[in-house]
Amino acid sequence: MIRIVLVDDHAVVRMGFRLLLEATPDLAVVGEAESGEVLLHRCQELRPDVVVMDIAMPGMGGIEALKRLRARDAQARVLTLSAHDDPMHARRAFQEGALGFLSKRSAPEALVDAVKAVAAGRRYLDAALAQKLALAEFDGAPKSPIEQLSEREFDVFVRLAGGASVQKIALDLSLSASTVGTHLYNIKQKLGVANQSELTLIAIRHGLIEA
Repeated sequence: MIRIVLVDDHAVVRMGFRLLLEATPDLAVVGEAESGEVLLHRCQELRPDVVVMDIAMPGMGGIEALKRLRARDAQARVLTLSAHDDPMHARRAFQEGALGFLSKRSAPEALVDAVKAVAAGRRYLDAALAQKLALAEFDGAPKSPIEQLSEREFDVFVRLAGGASVQKIALDLSLSASTVGTHLYNIKQKLGVANQSELTLIAIRHGLIEA
């Protein structure tokens, strides 16, 4: 039996995933979490075989939660989900140790296949996104400016774009406000923007936050 914890800030989405997964005899959803913060506690209690997690959540986002979970348990097996199938999201997830990445636009049976693959310790990427990644690597086109950001800068960027204050980000990421300010300066330089509104527009354009 593969024991799963679902992580998504929408209860209806979690319910749909639970019904889909538990229709397969060897899969069992043993817990749910509505945020990255809750996930970290649940994983300590439940020790799931696979974590299925949305990467776009308020508060501690999925990428930061993935990073912290893997820091606590290097053997943690995580399947990340996204409403967007931009290759950049998959790259970020794999860089932080995810074993799988699946677009929420994928066919329902793909979720079952992905969970089983990740539980077995295999990487999973649906075929359509794998093709996009391959084309992005070999077509010679310049990468998105967002990919110039370090992992920490990316975390700060997404939170700022979502409306979080410097003080709130500092608290969430256990940083000083001055360090967050430095990251903000570097982010603006790398992305060529001057203000918060432009940051938000870039994040919306790349599907990192909802409009």
